[in-house]
Parts: sequence; C-alpha cells; structure tokens
Amino acid sequence: MFREIQARPSPGILMAVLIGVAVLIGGFVFYTGARAENGLLAGGGVLLMTLASLCMPGLFTVAPNEGKVLTLFGTYKGTAKTPGLWFTNPFMTKKAISLRIRNFETNKLKVNDARSNPVEIGAIVVWKVIDTAEASFEVNDYVQYVAVQSESAVRALASSYPYDHHGDDAIALSTHPAEISKGLLEALHDRLGKAGVEVLEARISHLAYAQEIAAAMLQRQQASAIVAARQTIVEGAVGMVEMALDALSARKIVTLDDERKASMVSNLLVVLCSDRAAQPVVNTGTLYS
Repeated sequence: MFREIQARPSPGILMAVLIGVAVLIGGFVFYTGARAENGLLAGGGVLLMTLASLCMPGLFTVAPNEGKVLTLFGTYKGTAKTPGLWFTNPFMTKKAISLRIRNFETNKLKVNDARSNPVEIGAIVVWKVIDTAEASFEVNDYVQYVAVQSESAVRALASSYPYDHHGDDAIALSTHPAEISKGLLEALHDRLGKAGVEVLEARISHLAYAQEIAAAMLQRQQASAIVAARQTIVEGAVGMVEMALDALSARKIVTLDDERKASMVSNLLVVLCSDRAAQPVVNTGTLYS
C-alpha cells in the first residue's frame, strides 16, 4: 500500500527571481549577438532563455488545505502540503488534492429493514482526505469511491436494524439515532480507510416507510399510541377510584358493602375512562329493587 511521504521542494520565490533574471539576460545576450551579427553569442542567448523556460514548469503553488502529489515518470516522490510558492523538478507531475472538509448526502435508498419492511433511508457523510497517496493511487476515483461505499454502508445498516422497536428494547432506526449514527460511522471507517479518507460525522438524514406500506404502518403507530394512552388513563382512573373509596371510608360519609362498592367502581371507571362526556342518570330505585 502507498503511504504519504512529505515532499521538501525548494523555495519558489528565489527560483522565480533566478528564472526571470535568466530570461532577461538571455534576451539581452541574444539582442546583442543579433546586432553584432555574432551567431555564437545569439545562440548562447537563445540557449539561456530555453533553459529558463524549461525550468518554469517546476514552479507551483500550494493553497491552504491543499496537497500537491508529486510524481516523476510514474514514481511517487511525495506530497507538498505547506502553502506557498515552491520549486521542484520541472519534469514532475503535480496533482492537486483538496484537504478541506466535505459533505456528501446519499440518495434516498429503498431498503428492507431487519423485519423485511421496505423503508426509505438517506444519510449525510462528513469526510476529508488525510492521506493523499492512498487517495491518489489506491482507488481510481476517491470521490466516487466515497459516494458508492457510503450508499453501500447505509444499505447494510438499514438491513441490520428494524425501523421501529415495537415495544421491545432492541435498537431501532427510528428510536436510537445515536447508536445508529455510531454504527454507520464505524462501518464507513472500515470501508473508506483504504482510500486515505477520514469520516468525521455520519448521520441519518431521511427515514420513512416505503409508500406501499406507509398507510398501514401509520395505522399501526396510531393504534399503539391509542393503547398506550388508554393504559395511562386506566392506571390514573384506578388510582382515583381507590382514593375516592378511601376518602369515603375515612370520613365515614357512607357505608358501602361490596356490591355497592363494585357498582360505584364501575360507574367511576366509566366516567373517568370514557372518551365522551358522561350522561347523568337519575336512579329512583335501589340497587336491590
């Protein structure tokens, strides 16, 4: 595997000055030789300007958060990362690679979750290049590699977890965003490390049931919410009935036998648990006639 090597090019300002001076001197010598009809002197001037022109491609600049990968006749010689104007072998090839932080958002992918329910999922990946040699020589196109491997990791993650936990404590896509993001980050580290890429952050940006089952799953969620609400209401109503019976008994307002207590409990539960307003009924008789 290729590993990044720190290149040490020469300062470019001094070489730029020397090349400029060589061009001026060569032009002056050529002009002088041409006027004097001295072919040898004119040829020397042309030769000097030609050498200066050949050295000019050796000048290159490095911008902040940028790396220049240097190769000589197909051999990797190092990467220049220090910003500024530099000079190196004019025959070296210089490939610029950005070291800035980048965002990538996957397409909305349709995947079956761990319970074979079709879901739509998308993710945002924040990444940057940390090894320019691996990014240049280990993969064909590291930007495309990041895109393809990110979508592959999202698909694998979605198929490993259910969309919803449905009452158990299992990790689910919709209820455990921190755990899901951590799992996606670890998967991307394993996949993109060989391309010299570091993943800084990965999180789910879109999550929904597929259209063909969205309506049915919405009804299921609504039913679960209604059951949970009713359970809370019943628990509260039972507590209120218990408090009412204890208060009546403690204050000795009325003495109730078991049958009358059962009737009172039934009436109170109907009033407290009903989703409609209670309709008063005047009882002109007794419980026993």
